[in-house]
Amino acid sequence: MNQNALQTEDGATFTRYDAETDTSFVIRVDSTELGPAAGGTRATQYTDFAEARSDATRLAAAMTLKMALANLPMGGGKSVVALPRQRKDVDAATWNRILGIHADNVNELAGKYWTGPDVNTNSADMDIVGQRTDYVFGRSVERGGAGSSAPTTAAGVLAAMTSAAQHRGLGSLDGLRVVIQGIGAVGGVLATLVEQAGAVVSVTDHDDARLMRARELGYTVIDPADAMTTECDIFAPCAMGGVITSAVAERIPCSVIVGAANNALGDDKAGSVLRDRTVLFVPDIVSSAGGAIHSVGRELLGWTDLEVAAHIEGIGDTVGEVIDIANGDAIATDAAARILARRRAETASRPLLR
Repeated sequence: MNQNALQTEDGATFTRYDAETDTSFVIRVDSTELGPAAGGTRATQYTDFAEARSDATRLAAAMTLKMALANLPMGGGKSVVALPRQRKDVDAATWNRILGIHADNVNELAGKYWTGPDVNTNSADMDIVGQRTDYVFGRSVERGGAGSSAPTTAAGVLAAMTSAAQHRGLGSLDGLRVVIQGIGAVGGVLATLVEQAGAVVSVTDHDDARLMRARELGYTVIDPADAMTTECDIFAPCAMGGVITSAVAERIPCSVIVGAANNALGDDKAGSVLRDRTVLFVPDIVSSAGGAIHSVGRELLGWTDLEVAAHIEGIGDTVGEVIDIANGDAIATDAAARILARRRAETASRPLLR
């Protein structure tokens, strides 16, 4: 790849390559039907550029559905920064250059796309991006933003989890066995919330420091290889997506799957396999909407903390609607969520932000 400026082939996918940092950039605009496209900035390694582009396309499409389901006046988009090495191995000067180029890319779209934090990016990074573009959310409170969306994302997953447990006939979370895969910014907060609700929490992660901290806090730590074979009532994927493949769906020993990981299903058949086994899967486009509600609601719509909290609680009601559609039409919940998203998009107020 030999690019030194933002390029596009189809008007929806925008790409750039920076030779100095050996970094590729992808911005995917999936929909602006309800308003400007919005989606976080994911910075990670990929096997090749095609994989990075595919990931951006898939994640942007999910954001379109998530925004509609959350009744937010935004479309779906996503940024992917394909790094040449792990994020922790990128020095500060290189990282600042990468963020600057990313900000310039966003600026070139002139409001068609807004970005925020995602995997391996945070509020401090959005502060840097915000120095060169106005089309950013998720900045620190000190810089006029709403701060980290991780706690609100976790609260949304908790609301979805509570609703799912009730609909599945498990009652409250008190006494239920919950396995959380990934205890980063969101998963770590979720573990605390779920434990406070009375659940018996087990956690796993590939980060040794996180696991050490989890042991200090008294959580049961399981090997990452055993995450999806450990018997539990609820499995919560909160790391990278694609972990629930059809093969995993055939054997995962739980009653409910609900977490924060984007695109948790690894293939098109996994949702149907789970339904056939009566494992209730809550689509992540429903359960992980708390981050978008927090950032868009506070920074772009001017919501108060109480208004944000009310919308977070509404995630539980959305879970119920998805389950009702799935049961009524005898379809998997991921298909039901897409139906509900289309319905809400059709009846939504027209774009408030342009």
